[in-house]
Amino acid sequence: TGYGNPLNVRRTVRELERAGAAAIIIEDQVFPKRCGHFDGKDVIPLAEMVGKVQAAVDARRDPDTVIIARTDARAVFGIEDAIERARAFVQAGAEVTFVEAPTDSDELAAIPRSIAVPQMANMVEGGRTPVLAVGELERLGFKLVVFANAALRASVKAMQDVLEALRRDGTTDKVLDRMVGWDERQRLVQLPAFSALEARYAPVPTRPVK
Repeated sequence: TGYGNPLNVRRTVRELERAGAAAIIIEDQVFPKRCGHFDGKDVIPLAEMVGKVQAAVDARRDPDTVIIARTDARAVFGIEDAIERARAFVQAGAEVTFVEAPTDSDELAAIPRSIAVPQMANMVEGGRTPVLAVGELERLGFKLVVFANAALRASVKAMQDVLEALRRDGTTDKVLDRMVGWDERQRLVQLPAFSALEARYAPVPTRPVK
C-alpha cells in the first residue's frame, strides 16, 4: 500500500531503494491490508492508486528499479475491473502489473492477454487461484511468478513433525532427515568466515587471562 498516501509512497520507494530493493510492489488495498486470498478485502479509488503509482515511478532514483502495481479488485468488482485498473497503472508508469487472486484458468489466461506489460502471478496452495506449473504460466504469458507460502509452510510442517516426534519418542533420531545436517547448518550461518575473523581480531586465549 505504500504505508499511506502518495507522499508516503514516495518516501517508501526512496527508503527501499536505499536498502537495495530491485523491485517494489505497490497495491490498491485499503490499509490495513489483508492477505490477497482472504475474504473481506477492499480497494482504494482508482484515481488514488494511480497517484500512488505515479509517485512511486517519480520517486525512484535508479531507472532500473522496477515498479510493480498490484490490484486486488478481482475480489471486489470482478476480473474486468481488475484488468482495467491494471491498464491504468501501466499508463501511470508501472512496468509490471499483478492482478491478484483470479479464480480460474480462464481468468488467469485473460490477464497477460489483456495487458501490454509483463505480468506477475501468485501461486498459493489452497488459495483462490488454481496452482499451475511455472511452464504453464509462462505459456499463458506470465513473466514473473511467486509461490508465496510454499517454503514457509514446508518449514512449519517440518517443525511440527520434529516436535511431534520429540514429544512422542523423547528423541529426534527418527526425524533427522527433516533437518539440515550439522555441517550444512554451519555453512548456512557462515561460521567458517566468522571463525576466520575471530581468529584474526579476537583470538580465543589458550590459557586463563590474569
